[in-house]
Amino acid sequence: MKLKHSLLTAAILSTSLLLSPHAALAKLPMAVEGQAMPTLAPMLERVTPGVVSIQVSGAKEVRRRVDPFDYFFGNPQPRSQKRPFSGLGSGVIIDADEGYVVTNNHVIADAEKIIVTLEDGREFEAKLVGTDKESDIALLEIDGENLTEIKLADSDKLRVGDFSVAIGNPFGLSHTVTSGIISALGRSGLNIEGYEDFIQTDAAINQGNSGGALVNLRGELIGINTAILGASGGNVGIGFAIPSNMMKNLVDQIVEFGQVRRGSLGIEGRTLDAGIAKAQGFDVKQGAYVARVIKDSAAAEAGILANDVIISVNGDSINSFAELASKIATIGEGRTVELGVYRDGKKRTIEVTLKGQGEARAPADRVHPMLRGAVLESGERNGNKGVVVTSVEPRSPAARVGLEEGDVIMQVNRQRVDSIRDMSNLIEDIQGNIVLGIKRGRDSVFLLIQ
Repeated sequence: MKLKHSLLTAAILSTSLLLSPHAALAKLPMAVEGQAMPTLAPMLERVTPGVVSIQVSGAKEVRRRVDPFDYFFGNPQPRSQKRPFSGLGSGVIIDADEGYVVTNNHVIADAEKIIVTLEDGREFEAKLVGTDKESDIALLEIDGENLTEIKLADSDKLRVGDFSVAIGNPFGLSHTVTSGIISALGRSGLNIEGYEDFIQTDAAINQGNSGGALVNLRGELIGINTAILGASGGNVGIGFAIPSNMMKNLVDQIVEFGQVRRGSLGIEGRTLDAGIAKAQGFDVKQGAYVARVIKDSAAAEAGILANDVIISVNGDSINSFAELASKIATIGEGRTVELGVYRDGKKRTIEVTLKGQGEARAPADRVHPMLRGAVLESGERNGNKGVVVTSVEPRSPAARVGLEEGDVIMQVNRQRVDSIRDMSNLIEDIQGNIVLGIKRGRDSVFLLIQ
């Protein structure tokens, strides 16, 4: 089952909220009498050559419904077939010397041919350097001269209320520019991607803006436009971008290793809530509560303890366990981070050198977005081999599905699973409802994912 967004369009989240048909977008300052008219034109003249249009084409495998009459008349047809597709998206040149162009993974997914078109009309067939599906980042390479790159800003220094400018190719309209403000930072839990730490902006972002640039008023790249929130697929003033620092961490790993090597702390826990804070007598109100530290993990070696509350990563505050997991995963294996930790009524800083995630353990939303909030581990419990649920955050999508800590997932749609990889591969091929066969103590339980 394809869990990502529609190819080559900005990802759209369906919502049941009643949204105003006309979004109230932030505007740049008005002219002051006696002064020149405020304008973005000089900045845009420098920056827009660094934003490109991306055209892709290929053949995508589509599963077809089984017609029982095919078998009745002795003429069975294949259950899947390839259908040609094409589409449009946007990209950003981040390294002119190397010809590196960053875009969204969902823009180029399954593409057999990728054409990058510059503002001056030049076209290049791009080489795919690498992708990261979980964070929706892809890196392309083009062989061209006199390219214009967009300088990266430090996205960790953004503040809510900062002005932002989106540049892209919505609906194929080349180099469309819209402006707004930063509406929120650190957005997660949206079920858009496996790892989320989005910038939210009210700059108009529409279909085809995926992979385009979100810049500040200095023309520096602060994010890669990725998704919009809207029932109809149009702009309602709620758009999301991957922060430039997060993108750079991922791209650096793709360039060095050909893939993203995710970092891991090796802890289990949940988002700190009022109940835990009151029960434990904590003076902090937000952060990631550590329920268990895994033996020989990066956290264990650094001295992180159960009952600690992680309140920051490299000086940036942490609001939830999901936000902590996202930041750590994108920083990368082997790197050292400074964690702000609350313990015994005092705040302290602990340096941790991250280890790799490996394949035996993973956040459940890497398998399916409706399982967000759970952590899975390939293994065995009480003689039952399968995928063990090691933790479930209260009120998370995984909790609403019915997963409980200690469950052992042994089947997916009646097919045996022995590992997270087995489970992920099976779910990826399923269209429609998914039934998990679970061993819970001595009981057998079946949970439905719609």
